[in-house]
Amino acid sequence: MTPAALRFVFGVAQVERSGGSRIDRHCPPSGLWVICSLPIVVRAGSDVRILSFKPGHDGSVALLDGGKLIFALEAEKDSFPRYAEVTPSVVLDAMSLCDEIPDAVCLSGWVKGFHSVERSLNAGYFGWDESTVEVGSTTIFGRPVAMFSSTHERSHLMSAYGLSPFAQGTPCYALVWEGNIGSFYEMTADGRIVRLAQVLEDPGNKYQFAFALADPAVPEGPPAFRFENAGKMMALTAFADGADASDEERRLIDFILSQESILLGTPKSSVRWSPFHNAGVETQSFKNLAAHLSDAIFDRFAATARQLLTEGYPLLVSGGCGLNCSWNSRWQETGLFADVFVPPCTNDTGSAIGTAVDAQRHFTGDAKITWSVYAGAEFVIDTAVEDYRSRPLDLDEVAGLLADGLVLGWVQGRYEMGPRALGNRSLLAAPFDAAMRDRLNKIKGREGYRPIAPVCREEEMSTHFAGRSDSPYMLHFQEVRTPRLAAVTHVDGSARVQSVRRDQNAVLHDLLSAFHRRTGIGVLCNTSLNFRGRGFINRMSDLAEYAQDRDLDGFVVEDRLYLIRPA
Repeated sequence: MTPAALRFVFGVAQVERSGGSRIDRHCPPSGLWVICSLPIVVRAGSDVRILSFKPGHDGSVALLDGGKLIFALEAEKDSFPRYAEVTPSVVLDAMSLCDEIPDAVCLSGWVKGFHSVERSLNAGYFGWDESTVEVGSTTIFGRPVAMFSSTHERSHLMSAYGLSPFAQGTPCYALVWEGNIGSFYEMTADGRIVRLAQVLEDPGNKYQFAFALADPAVPEGPPAFRFENAGKMMALTAFADGADASDEERRLIDFILSQESILLGTPKSSVRWSPFHNAGVETQSFKNLAAHLSDAIFDRFAATARQLLTEGYPLLVSGGCGLNCSWNSRWQETGLFADVFVPPCTNDTGSAIGTAVDAQRHFTGDAKITWSVYAGAEFVIDTAVEDYRSRPLDLDEVAGLLADGLVLGWVQGRYEMGPRALGNRSLLAAPFDAAMRDRLNKIKGREGYRPIAPVCREEEMSTHFAGRSDSPYMLHFQEVRTPRLAAVTHVDGSARVQSVRRDQNAVLHDLLSAFHRRTGIGVLCNTSLNFRGRGFINRMSDLAEYAQDRDLDGFVVEDRLYLIRPA
């Protein structure tokens, strides 16, 4: 491959290719990190190696090489605290997987602190168009490399676009809704991003504010953002009794939606007038409020979509609110879009990928990548396991153990990117008994109202679940059709199902097929293998401790089955 010499002169990136041709790409003249006359070698075409970092919570490191995602490592994985920032550990893991110095290094725009209003770090938090991109140069181990940053807002857009199945040049609508941003965009056929409407400031922060208000454990000052509250809210909405919103609910919802910078500017103590203040999150009145607030937020965005998003383009959904399976399903049901795509790393875990995609687009013109959801690190065997009977993996035997009511950890290959366990770092169990849901929640230290998700062979999806025939990333709610699936059926009759084809995950699909031969149903309980408040377990010493402390019956690691020896 003939290299191309890249120089930055007067704010224009000049890519000199063989034969003397040159492509000029605009770079903003302000904010460049170093003097931009330093020669940088970038390989021609799309064959560029790009290493990207996402600072702040949900920290991650990703590598693209020649348009392929080589890895996406997340700071919380390997039993670090949930939502962790990038640590030396994850940086060293990333370096161990890089066989060469990259051509370009990216830093996703962020802030020097926690909240989006704080001082910008590089390209910063907000901004969607090309003028927000910063390009410069630096050196790594003495070698000059390109340096690239674009905003956090663009990282969401480019992650969803780059990972989506739609060919480059296909116009798309995009929705970024997360803690701070709530806007619609058009991704045009010629590669531009046009913001169509800012619908609601702080949709994610507003969504979780009600939970903090009702939870007596939350202090009276400005509510600390607790990321886990969003998932709890989503679970509680299913318990609503279907009654219309009361006057007090409507008053509180209107108040929440009207607040600017609600996380910083609205202390819990200022809402003592509401009967929901410290009322408890498991009361029926709060469950009703949770559902009505959820509807109010969605309806505001849907009204804007009906007015402005009229061309029938596919919709890309990104930002932490993309983890709300109810909302994702409702976007599909609107009928406004040719398709709806939500990436598995729709929250900030996808930002490193998004900025790398943006850099690839900048240097090569190509904003599409090939990828697998199993892009994390390999499992670490750091200790011998002596308290278990170990033997080679036999999927028929494992299927029989699960059918007999055992709960097993399940580890295969590289861990999943994003927060959903998709069959490589999972707890697996039979789906037939509601008591199994309670046992799994106890193992995980979760509230009893939290649902357990199913994993299903794709060829059986229409038999057991209404709606979509595929849901590979566990990001949609679907109605459960099979009464036998009590452990994975939420109180409203729905499930957050993951579908699996054999070409997506052969070992998991084969296990489901073996379970089908035993029970007539190719469905299992599938929940994440993690300590409470920690990312996925990714080493044998942690797994052995977890299995003993949480009363698992055993676990599978790659091609071996480990069962606890009788006392």
